[in-house]
Amino acid sequence: MSLVLTVDGDRWRGHLRGVAERVPGLTPVCKGNGYGFGLGRLARKAQWLKDGGLGVDTIAVGTYDELPEVETRFDGDLLVLTPWRPWIGVRAGHPRVIHTVSRLEDLQELLALDPKARIILERLTSMNRHGLSAADLRTAGQVLRDAGVRPRGVAFHLPLSQGSNLGEVKRLINDVVAAELETNVLWVSHLTDSELGSLRTSYADFELRPRIGTSLWLGDRGALKVTARVLDVHPIERGETFGYRGRSAPKSGHLVIVSGGTAHGIGLESPMGDSSLRSRASTLARGGMDAVGFARSPYTVDGKQRLFAEPPHMQASMLFVPSGARVPAIGDEVGVRVRYTATAFDDVVLT
Repeated sequence: MSLVLTVDGDRWRGHLRGVAERVPGLTPVCKGNGYGFGLGRLARKAQWLKDGGLGVDTIAVGTYDELPEVETRFDGDLLVLTPWRPWIGVRAGHPRVIHTVSRLEDLQELLALDPKARIILERLTSMNRHGLSAADLRTAGQVLRDAGVRPRGVAFHLPLSQGSNLGEVKRLINDVVAAELETNVLWVSHLTDSELGSLRTSYADFELRPRIGTSLWLGDRGALKVTARVLDVHPIERGETFGYRGRSAPKSGHLVIVSGGTAHGIGLESPMGDSSLRSRASTLARGGMDAVGFARSPYTVDGKQRLFAEPPHMQASMLFVPSGARVPAIGDEVGVRVRYTATAFDDVVLT
């Protein structure tokens, strides 16, 4: 009953190596569900890049709770992206952790707990999520100088812009210069290769450290294949009832039961950023289909994405395949289209 991610190992590793060679200062992001691969596997692959002399000396995790999954698999520095807060405390005896600080009061409290804490200051961007204002960045610089602590850099978490983030980055760099910080390292996210190249040319005295997750681990979708098993097949006639809620079949066909359900993330869509008219129309159309029990599934049978016969179960899903389509046999594999960051696979197989 497995939902399986199969990875073309040579092709995937080639892609990872290519990104590391193309992006100096790469900091792989290993957070959440590990982009479907698992945090441990990503940490091991980052170590492989590091051992290969590709300049990967740091990985970034999302939260402090993720550190145990990666710290024994990667021997470099461990940057925590979520800003430090007083209730987190300090992980004693862990010299490899780098804290992100986004508030003056947190900076002062962290230094009181650990005068030698390794710190990156986060500057507030147009994301408006976490970060110091320009004035607070200057104050933070003075606090660090008074404490005799040199920051490990300044972080810019930029939006997924449909245009260019260059203008904003240049304004933020001016704030860093004005703050007179004892660092020239900038940790950046969501910049294209061309934008990074432009910044390296214009600001050659700064060291850029791109934090990259999705385009690193999932950048070559051709190396990845997701499949589920056909667990059962039942012919059904129009009007015949089925499922938990005793629905009636709208027409004759087959019920195909496949592995994968809500426990895997199947049928649980995370919000998308596309706000176009076409996207909204598609959402309304899906809502109408849901109302009469015709929600489109991510499973492909006989070359088409099939409909859920009813909402997915915890570990299996029931599909409706109309008459005339080729019906798979029990034990066959069918393709599944998933959101990797929201999916828990039963197995990940590197070929």
